[in-house]
Amino acid sequence: MTKVRVGFIGAGGIASRHVGDLLGFDDVQVAAFADPAVARAKEQAQRSGGQVYSDYRQMLEREQLDALYICVPPFAHGEAELAAIERDIPFFVEKPLATDWATAQRIDQAVTAKGLITAVGYHWRYLNTVEQAQELLAKHPARLALGYWLDSTPPPHWWRIEAESGGQMVEQTTHIFDLTRLLLGDVATVYAAGSRMERAAFPDLDVWDVSVATLKFASGALGTLASTCILNWPHRVGLHLFSDGLAIELSEFEIMVDVGRGRPVQKAEGDPFVREDRDFIDAVKGKQNLIRSPYREALKTHLLTTTAARAVREGQVIALEQEVK
Repeated sequence: MTKVRVGFIGAGGIASRHVGDLLGFDDVQVAAFADPAVARAKEQAQRSGGQVYSDYRQMLEREQLDALYICVPPFAHGEAELAAIERDIPFFVEKPLATDWATAQRIDQAVTAKGLITAVGYHWRYLNTVEQAQELLAKHPARLALGYWLDSTPPPHWWRIEAESGGQMVEQTTHIFDLTRLLLGDVATVYAAGSRMERAAFPDLDVWDVSVATLKFASGALGTLASTCILNWPHRVGLHLFSDGLAIELSEFEIMVDVGRGRPVQKAEGDPFVREDRDFIDAVKGKQNLIRSPYREALKTHLLTTTAARAVREGQVIALEQEVK
């Protein structure tokens, strides 16, 4: 194909981020946008010259698309992915995969049956600092992980409703859960606890506004991931790792490697969003598939986060299946 014709389902903030990347690729045509909020779709179309639809089904019927970006709220996942699979259209989908486990599992089964190219927006995997951490941990495996997403409550109304977002661990801290899997391997068991208080600014909020998940890895390593949305700023978002004689602190913007001789900080280089978008487009074009988080890989992280959310509700330690079937 000369140019990859890309359509977007959902035209909000994260879609805008990907549109900006794709417009910088000379082998991509951003051809169409579908969003019930038509004004948002029109805004994106003004940047790219793409067509505008209020219903993605109409877009899929009328447009000849080579790839899709599915950038919808957590509760809206399911039908859009299945429609793409039915038409054999490779798709990039933003995290989380759904609010629940069953929806994501159903999509994965359909993707696997078709052998479709997919990618999921775990962009932290494309940070050069994460690559550096992987190299260090290959020689000195981590024994303890402390993860954090200590931040404010995001503005979308759906975010504060568990049935629509899945809660903070599923929707937001999922990036940190994904990093722990990448850097420490399979999780054997998970326990989690959460609580919330009344907040005048968010009278209908029903997600846990503080939560902690404790992970035991198949390797014997341990991890604790803390989440909160009660602040008014992003206080700490990242993952700290501890090995024999080595401490690493990772954030989206830098890495600190401590071997007992100070705390040298190195800034992340490059744009992980551009890197993940480039890998997806290259795979669609038939080049070597270097996608770091295809749907099946992301499903394993989704199993972990949804199980952690279940552990809060049930108040017990839950064993994870080591292989997603």
